[in-house]
Formats: sequence, structure tokens, C-alpha cells
Amino acid sequence: MNRSFIKVMICSFFLIAFSCREKQDEKHDSPIENAKWWKEAIVYQIYPRSFKDSDGDGVGDLQGIIQELDYIKSLGVTAIWLNPIYTSPNADNGYDVSDYRDIMKEFGTMADFDSLLAGMHQRDIKLVMDIVVNHSSDEHEWFKQSRSSRDNPYRDYYHWWPAEKGEPPYRYSLFDAKGDAWQYDSITDAYYLHYFAKKQPDLNWSNPKVRQEVYDIMKFWADKGVDGFRLDAFQFAAKNTTYPKFPDGFESDFIQYYAMQDGLHGYLKEMNEEVFSQYDVMSVAEGAGRNFEDAHKLVDQNRNELNMAYAFEGVDIPKYEGYDLKTMKDVFTKWDKEFAEDGWLSIFLANHDQARMVSRWGNDSDEFRSASTKLLNTFILSMRGTPYCYYGDELGMTNIDFDSISQYQDIAAINGYQKAVSEGEDMELFMKKLNFGSRDNGRTPMQWNNSEHAGFTNGKPWLPVNDNYVDINVEDENADQNSVLNHFREMTRLRKQNPVLVYGVYELVAPEHPDIYAYTRILDDKMALILLNFSEETSEIKLKDEWDNHSILINNYSDVEFFENSVKMRPYQAIIFNIER
Repeated sequence: MNRSFIKVMICSFFLIAFSCREKQDEKHDSPIENAKWWKEAIVYQIYPRSFKDSDGDGVGDLQGIIQELDYIKSLGVTAIWLNPIYTSPNADNGYDVSDYRDIMKEFGTMADFDSLLAGMHQRDIKLVMDIVVNHSSDEHEWFKQSRSSRDNPYRDYYHWWPAEKGEPPYRYSLFDAKGDAWQYDSITDAYYLHYFAKKQPDLNWSNPKVRQEVYDIMKFWADKGVDGFRLDAFQFAAKNTTYPKFPDGFESDFIQYYAMQDGLHGYLKEMNEEVFSQYDVMSVAEGAGRNFEDAHKLVDQNRNELNMAYAFEGVDIPKYEGYDLKTMKDVFTKWDKEFAEDGWLSIFLANHDQARMVSRWGNDSDEFRSASTKLLNTFILSMRGTPYCYYGDELGMTNIDFDSISQYQDIAAINGYQKAVSEGEDMELFMKKLNFGSRDNGRTPMQWNNSEHAGFTNGKPWLPVNDNYVDINVEDENADQNSVLNHFREMTRLRKQNPVLVYGVYELVAPEHPDIYAYTRILDDKMALILLNFSEETSEIKLKDEWDNHSILINNYSDVEFFENSVKMRPYQAIIFNIER
């Protein structure tokens, strides 16, 4: 290869890189006051282990995502939230990071990442990275140094309690089989803190050196062209490790005693000044604190902290016993009302920490799965806030039915099982609830076609593929005009073409209706009416006289049945009307 050719290739590379960054730095052009690209984004969350395996090792990887970028583009989404891809021993599937500036070997290389990012930007798709800095892996070099001696320069990168002071004040661990967040370490005769698994020691954010390390990591990725950051478990980053005793039963209200502790807002303001304000990046933290006041302090515009809240009250509604539609209306309505004037919300019904959307919120029977999934996607994509759509929910993927604990991979499920056994719980009931709500339900491999392993891999998949892949898969749904997949595409198109569905004022209609969730979205002279029948029975709702002049924007059935001044809605029917004003 001659030097002239090499020089041309290098110049081409930098021109492409500059072009990508230039696109990101363009001002957002919109007639809407306070319009932002991240408000108008439609985010598609990818769990990389489970999306597409390119090399036959049974684990999804970056090259697999690259292979399917055209498919992702076809969905109409505008951003990808990618779960952690950093080097990790995988105690918690990548949420235990041992090197924040390198790629997990199972997922590929940094060159693969660069190709992925370039391919996304060429298709006008932005990338939001997961940043896991409440804790690291115990195999991170910082922790190896920290535990090596009490006078090591990295000692204060983590929370330590010397054994000679006696047992530390009890703290609860979400992922520990014994429930104790302090782990004894014999090397220095001390305990270290871990709110999650014992292989996930918590970082000491009160140490300015830790904070600067994190900001430098974020700048490393922002300089590569990453468009946003999702801060995992960050509401717990500020710690109270010395208060001697929390009230009995505090474990059941983990957020109240662990979230939003003193110092957190200072950390976020500093992070904003150091990173967010220097790049055109989106920022969102997992969780929104203990109450509305906490959430506003995180995301109100004048706070200079984060862009949007990612609140869990809504997604936590469905239980093993089911849920009440009125509760769903009340929760989503009060959150919208609270942020109608300032701040911004995320809208989602599923993610990597939840079971499958249609199995929790809808009806995953053969008869109603398609209609109810379309209804749920209509809800997500017609509400005010940035919608987050989880991979596979555009197909209507469902929960998988595991027979025994040996089939589970999730550390929370395995340790939760051990804890339940030790405490003498009703294990038959425990397993039924686990089967309904386990995170592994939402992590089964993407169903691409009806070939072996659903086209996800040529090897043995790291987690079993759901048996219903023969009926629920991309290839078959692509070819079916009335599929869940093609309805999803119509909804993303509709949202992008109608700013009223992004910025319009939300107003609940018929709040006491037992089956139908109805609301309007109004922006200037535009009005949309959304009707969603969350029932497997036909249900009826009256239309107001001023809605007479209407047209149908989208409908998950082939027709709409009107009766005098009412709409008679079929099971799980979802309709959006354009109302002429």
C-alpha cells in the first residue's frame, strides 16, 4: 500500500468524523418554544447481549447491531440507548465495569464501536450510552488498588469501614442474598459498601478525584461523538454511611433512605458544567428521586443538572396480581401535570429491568397479543415526554416460561431465590412471581426469523430463545401489513409528522371510565384525541359535540364502529383522531 493512498484514507476518515460532529453541533431548528432534539427523540433501547450475534458465540455483539442498522432505521426511531458495552466480568451483565474506556471482548473492539457510531450517524440516529458510576466492578484497577492497603492513594475511591470500629451500621443490598451491603475484606481487615452485588463496590463521590475521573471518562466518549448519557443508579451516588440506624423495615422503602442524599445535586451541577454544557448531549438519570420536588431539582431548566426525568412510579404499577387502569391513569396524569410547565419526562413501559411489556401491561394470549401490543405502543408514542421503546416490543415479544431457578441468568433472580429459601418463603408462590416479573423475561434474544434460535445466533444462545419465535419474528411481521411491527412504524411516522404528539398539552378524558384510557393532546390549533381500550371486552365511550369534525390518524383495527355520539371500541382497540378546531 503506497503512502499517497494511506494519506487519502486518513484524510477521508477525518472528514467523515468532522462531518458527523458537525451534524451533531447543528442548532435545533423548530418553531416550538424550548424545542430540543432530545424532546423529539424516539429512543430505541438495545440490550446488546440479546440483539444479534455475528460470530456464533451465543452472545449479541456490536457487529450484530451494525448488521441491523437499516432495520433500526426502518423503525422510525431517532436514537439508540445502548446498555453497557464496557469491559466487565459480567457479574451483573455489564453493570459491573472493570474498564470504562474499553469494549467487552464478547461485544467486539473499539474499532467495532467506531464503525457502529459512524453507521448510526450516517442514518441520522443518535447514540445514548449507559454510564455506570454509582459503582464499579471489584475487578476495576481502582478497587484492586483501594483494597490493597489502607494507605493506598485509591483507598478513598470507595467506602471503607475499618473492622476495629466494630460492625458498620446496617445497610441493605438490593442484590445480596443476605441483604447486607457491607462486605468484609480480609486484606485490610475492613468492610466495603455495595448497594448492589458484592462484586459492585460503591464509588465514593465525595472524593473530588473520583468525580474528575468520571468526567474524564464521559468526555472520552463525548469526544468520540456520543450524543447522550444515561446515568445508571445515580440517584444513589451520594451516600450516608455513618448514620447509626435507619428505622425498622426501611428496606421496603429503599428510595426514601438511599436516594437523593446530601451532595447529589452538587455533583450533578459540577457534571453539567464539566461535561453536559460542553457538548450537545442528552442527559438522563435512572430514577427521579423520592418525590416531585426531587424530580424538579434534577431536571428543571434553571437547575443546570439533567435534561429529563426517568421515573419508575408508572412502570412499577403492574404486579403479579395485575393492576388497575384507574391507577395507571392517575399516575401518568399526575406526572404529566407536575411537569407541564418546567422539566421534561421519559415515557416508557419496559426496559432491561422489567419483564416484557405486553405480558405485564396487555394480554399476551394468541387472541389479543397483537392488538394489545399495538395499543401499548400507541400509548407510549402519543404521550408527552420522550418515548423509550424496548427492543422486541415493536414485535410484541412476550415473557418466556422458565421451569426452574437453574434456567435464570439474572443475579437479582438467583440471589433473590437464595434469600427467599433462607427466610422460609412460600417457594411455589415465589417462583410464580419470578416467572411473571423476572428481568430475564425482557432479556431473551431478539426474534429475527423462524430459523433455529430465531436467527439470533448460529451457536447456543446465552439465554434461551422464546419458543414463540416461530410466530413472532421480524421476517414474518415485515411481510404482514397489519403486524405489530408495521403498526409501530406507522406510529413513529405519525409522531414525527405531528408536533402535537410531542409538545401538545395533555388532558385526561373520562377519568372514571373502567376500561378506556382517553386523553387529548392540544398544540395551538391542532388537537389529537387518543382512545385506548385496556380491556378484552367491547367498551363504549361518548364523544363530545365539539369533536364531531374528526378524522382517523391511526387505528389498530380495520374500522371504527360509531353508535350515535359514541365510539364502540373492540378489545384492546387503539385509535387516534385528528379533531378539527
